[in-house]
Amino acid sequence: MDARVVVIEHEAEAGLGYFAAWLAGVETLVVRPYLGEPVPDRARDGLLVLGGAASAWDDEEYPWLPATRDLIKTTVDDGAPVLGICLGAQLMTLACGGEVRRGAPGLEIGAGTIHLLPEARADRLFAGVAAPESVAVQYHYDAMTTLPEQAVLLATGDAYPNQAYRLGDNAWAVQFHPEATPDIFREWTTGLTGHPVSELNSQVDAARSRLQAHWRPLAEAFAAVVAEHATRVRGQTA
Repeated sequence: MDARVVVIEHEAEAGLGYFAAWLAGVETLVVRPYLGEPVPDRARDGLLVLGGAASAWDDEEYPWLPATRDLIKTTVDDGAPVLGICLGAQLMTLACGGEVRRGAPGLEIGAGTIHLLPEARADRLFAGVAAPESVAVQYHYDAMTTLPEQAVLLATGDAYPNQAYRLGDNAWAVQFHPEATPDIFREWTTGLTGHPVSELNSQVDAARSRLQAHWRPLAEAFAAVVAEHATRVRGQTA
């Protein structure tokens, strides 16, 4: 049986994107709570929590967020691999004792630069990201202002310093969107006012090859970590 990653998708416009092809060797079970699908209690092999328009604390408008935070915390405690992207990263931060607030610099949007820290060189997900200055899609208002205790910061940015961290051996949070294709980004900017939408769309489209080169290794590394974990756990229970 293939290793299975539970994927929490918060909205149709923020799906797996590039990751649908890049998570080679693992099965993805996409859960869509915005369509009424229940958030599971556990993700035995691995968990991927995607982004969305919600704030991580907006439980009233997005009533599945408490269950998602519980699932993240349980999966982290179980030692199974977890990757949180943007909203998913912010939910992980809250679930594991950190703080998330509305970002003082405002909306971070477009093709931004991520600065990998020396700690990333030895990290299982980030070691394969060859460029220390990597371009990534950004679209967020909120910020991970205080990281969970014992989190290891892996990447930073100019406007928002906490761009990626690892918690323990198997959990990662990234503020940016390594999964986002230019087409997905264009959906996000549709109807956006107060920003140079055409210019932003063109910048992300021009970065297409770099986005793929920079973040495919991260996705493939996460899939490998999930497969390794699933093999080890199933071997122990066989």
